Amino acid sequence: MRLTSVDLNLLVALDALLTERNVTRAAERMSVGQPAMSASLAKLRKHFDDPLLVREGRSLQRTPLADALVGPVRETLSAAEAVLLRSPSFDPARDKAAFTIMAADYVTIVLLSPLLESIAEEAPHLRICMRPVEADFADQLRSGAVDMVIIPTKLADRKIPFPHEPLFSDRYVLVVDRNHPEVNDSVTPEQATSLRYVAFSGGTVSPITNVDLEALNVHVPVELTTESFVVPLLLLAGTRLATIAPERLALKLVSVAQLRIVEYPLSLSAIHEAMYWNSRDNADLAHQWLRRRIIDTARTI
Repeated sequence: MRLTSVDLNLLVALDALLTERNVTRAAERMSVGQPAMSASLAKLRKHFDDPLLVREGRSLQRTPLADALVGPVRETLSAAEAVLLRSPSFDPARDKAAFTIMAADYVTIVLLSPLLESIAEEAPHLRICMRPVEADFADQLRSGAVDMVIIPTKLADRKIPFPHEPLFSDRYVLVVDRNHPEVNDSVTPEQATSLRYVAFSGGTVSPITNVDLEALNVHVPVELTTESFVVPLLLLAGTRLATIAPERLALKLVSVAQLRIVEYPLSLSAIHEAMYWNSRDNADLAHQWLRRRIIDTARTI
């Protein structure tokens, strides 16, 4: 088959579909309507003679062939972008740019929300797609599936031998409802371990607090887990539940969610968030501009 007989735009659609595993989100990622994305999926299924995405319960899962295509498709698009999208300049006021950033919802609220506010007029055509942190973050950064990863340095360890820049530090605190009857302005270790918790589960990524508490041989009763840092804080009002949360995030929500922040009496690691990117993007002017703006914003929070 000759390339002239293939609509190469389908490669972009295929990448979005394989990454998102959801037609609606893939359409949003490409700024097209859902019917157009559904039509692209139909064409791709016919071309490969494979369903590519199959329904399992409420979600779509990749077929074995689709799994095998993820890496080659992303590498092909990255190579094409390097050739076709290279520009001798970048003017944020006029040029269009799109980036995918992998980070926890905590980082989105604490860092990226003020970033978007500060660049709204400066870069009106910039589009950022946020994705939650997944266990294969290094592979996704390497393949170009994401442009940047913002995670704690302790979580990255040596898994990402890529350029990086420290952004900000934080610490974990105990958070409860403002009128929690069993928690005053301070708690003892015994009190802290007897409280019932809503906990961040981390999904496929082991939370730092879990690692620290296990090292201390401390086990706290967990009634509910969620793959979000924000949700536990929003569930505390009117309950006797507690959560361990990053202090910067808790301070953002303390008033609206009617919370009380208390010093956690056990030793937990500090949080040191850093931004990682692939060295192939070092010279990309749009990428450079966004990295600088993220770093500048981190210094102001």
